[in-house]
Amino acid sequence: MFSQAELHGLTAELAAAPLQRTRAGARHILGCSSIARLAKDSRLIDLASRWLGAAAVPFKATLFDKSPDANWLVAWHQDTALPISEHRDVAGWGPWSEKSGVTYAHAPAHVLEQVIALRVHLDDSTPDNGPLRVLPRTHTAGVLSDAEIHELSLRVKPVSCPVPAGGIVVMRPLIIHASSKLNAPSPRRVLHLEYAASLALESGLELRVA
Repeated sequence: MFSQAELHGLTAELAAAPLQRTRAGARHILGCSSIARLAKDSRLIDLASRWLGAAAVPFKATLFDKSPDANWLVAWHQDTALPISEHRDVAGWGPWSEKSGVTYAHAPAHVLEQVIALRVHLDDSTPDNGPLRVLPRTHTAGVLSDAEIHELSLRVKPVSCPVPAGGIVVMRPLIIHASSKLNAPSPRRVLHLEYAASLALESGLELRVA
């Protein structure tokens, strides 16, 4: 979806941006002008809108940066926590937490089903550099316990998602997913952009742009 020239420009802007980086990358980067511009690119908005069935609104951006110097793995899990503008006691939401100054709540399945993530690959994602792996169709099972996720990981055959630089993976947050450490010198940088049909949720809750 994105040309090499576009990727070079984006990676140069990221390198110059004052991101609060961790060993795994950087979170809450939608405030970065280059990331906000990318998230609102008509190609991504159109793609996310097709899956949401409504005009997509970006609300969260995370950079995953895996390299030989910062090599990490992620165990099987679902993405169930959303950034929320204000803590409210609402049935079905929680537990609540704070990450880098942003309030989060674990959301119910019917809300997470209205979220879509687009993973923009800044480098080639190969079988050797820790690509995303998923357990197919597990996004249809709702929010699962750790024990249920472990049980499914033992009996559902995983699928790897290698993608060339400039390519996109469209991902439901409830799908069980993981990634291994890389076994090659090539880095794997991914911009994980999350979209919803509206920032307004239920019972006065609202997504925070982060």
